[in-house]
Amino acid sequence: MTDIDATDFAVVVYREDDCWEAEVLPVALTRDLHGLIHALRQQPSIGGTIGLVAVGDDFFVAIRVLGDEVMLFLSDVTASVDWPLARQVLEYLDIPVPEDEELDQVLPVGDMSIFVDLGLDEMELGAISGDLDRYPDEMLADIAKRLGFGQAFDRALDTLG
Repeated sequence: MTDIDATDFAVVVYREDDCWEAEVLPVALTRDLHGLIHALRQQPSIGGTIGLVAVGDDFFVAIRVLGDEVMLFLSDVTASVDWPLARQVLEYLDIPVPEDEELDQVLPVGDMSIFVDLGLDEMELGAISGDLDRYPDEMLADIAKRLGFGQAFDRALDTLG
């Protein structure tokens, strides 16, 4: 299942006038890491820009752009076998796609400290992404709430229908 589906979304989150704002990005960006990074760089923000992407029922990607720095977090390394965006994240991070024998465990990869300065430490992010009973959109909603932009995130998703 590698087609874009109704549960796929990408949201850009940024601060404007000391308030969090969130907007939905074109769904095509759920397949294009470089396009996502470019879109995030286009949004001026106090303290950088955050991208949150859910793909199907399978995984999510968090991206944070602070000046020239790009931080990436992928909730499930095994998604890289089936999904272009997850594979592009691994390529960007210079991490090999797992072999078949390595596909038995769901593990996050990337910058576990991506949101530490905003109040979400590595252990919390790991716990959220490791909860196999939750869908990616639920995990991202929890992250958004813990980072203080849950309402803006929910409003953006409400525009999807």
